[in-house]
Amino acid sequence: MDTFTMVRSEHLNHYGKLFGGQLLKWVDEFSWLAAKREYKKNNLVTRAMENIEFHHMVPNGAILRFHLEKIKRGTTSLVYSVDVYSEDLAGNPEKHIFSNRVTLVAVDEHGKKTPLIGE
Repeated sequence: MDTFTMVRSEHLNHYGKLFGGQLLKWVDEFSWLAAKREYKKNNLVTRAMENIEFHHMVPNGAILRFHLEKIKRGTTSLVYSVDVYSEDLAGNPEKHIFSNRVTLVAVDEHGKKTPLIGE
């Protein structure tokens, strides 16, 4: 699944570049959305992010492409690979700016792990 967003002034840090925490928020949110589209009957929460390493600074106005792919399905959990690319509005080629693996787990109303229902 690919999804897109644009970096706006409210997403910038004090250096005028994309705030890392905002990127992590999007990675978390888009991973959850990808999982929820497949496992509609489960309550899903983020369990872990594998690694956090930013490769390039991202300017205001950049268009970000998030490529998400399910790479593992267990009994109660899913792992998504997330690659993020930045494209500026000047027509330069996309830059790979971030990669991560996000683990989501299905839980019941008490926060206990529960089996995945769906694909």
